[in-house]
Amino acid sequence: MLTLLVQRLLATVVVIGIVGVVVFLLVHLAPGDPAIVIAGESATPEQVSAIRAKLRLNEPLLTQFAVWAGAVLTGDLGQSIFSDMPVLHLIGQRIWPTLSLSFVTLVFAVSAAVAIGVTAATKPGSWLDHTVMLAAVLSFSVPVFVVGYGLIYLFALKLQWLPVQGYRPLSDGFGVWLRHLLLPALTLSLAYLALIARITRAAMLDVMAEDYMRTARAKGVSQTAQHWKHALRNAGVPILTVVGIGVALLIGGVVVTETVFNIPGMGRLMVDAIAKRDYPVIQGVILVFSGLYVLINLAIDLAYGWIDPRIRI
Repeated sequence: MLTLLVQRLLATVVVIGIVGVVVFLLVHLAPGDPAIVIAGESATPEQVSAIRAKLRLNEPLLTQFAVWAGAVLTGDLGQSIFSDMPVLHLIGQRIWPTLSLSFVTLVFAVSAAVAIGVTAATKPGSWLDHTVMLAAVLSFSVPVFVVGYGLIYLFALKLQWLPVQGYRPLSDGFGVWLRHLLLPALTLSLAYLALIARITRAAMLDVMAEDYMRTARAKGVSQTAQHWKHALRNAGVPILTVVGIGVALLIGGVVVTETVFNIPGMGRLMVDAIAKRDYPVIQGVILVFSGLYVLINLAIDLAYGWIDPRIRI
């Protein structure tokens, strides 16, 4: 495991370095002069010059990257052009709602999807199996914002069980915090849940057809132990793989979901920054999202070695 950890850490450093280069080039890949794009077509030459000086666009590209990378390594993500506040401070204000939403979504989606996938695999071809797979396909096909507005209409407006929009911090109480996250988390988790459930079902069916599973059945091992102890662990690698892939869907869905439910998270911060063309904020948010995605996939890679000892070799 130590060798696997060192190998994955080295690969993670390389990936984060590549992500940093791409994020830095966002300003320079924008069509036209970035300073004019940020300032707007009606800006005066003095305003454009001020923005160029603030973003150090007059300096050579390598110098700009060296200065930017050095600042990022010290935790300085720059200043917002419009609010003139540190980007790291803005992200610090918005990151907890996003992490809360992502955590609740992951817990609900993974636990429900694995249970659904295992249940469907135990009775292949049954009405339960067909119903689960049909529901999975439908939920994966409907856009996030459509699901969100539908759930708001049903549970918030008609039944009045849950709040329509907004976010409350955990310090206000666990129940209040969870009530405000249930609808957005359910909205965000449906497509994610469908993907994991389908892969779990397929992986379980493959494992249950192996010789060692037939041996377990011949020895009289209970069905519960067969499915949840032996088969599920051996099907864990493809399930973990799709969990890692789904994190990318989760990050993309957070932007839409936070907008629909008026959650003041990093997704909303990203949308507002794009509307204002606040490139330092856009760079900072993308860098944080990318870093979180890389770290989650690092954790999943290490979990491979724990589930399947052959991967450690």
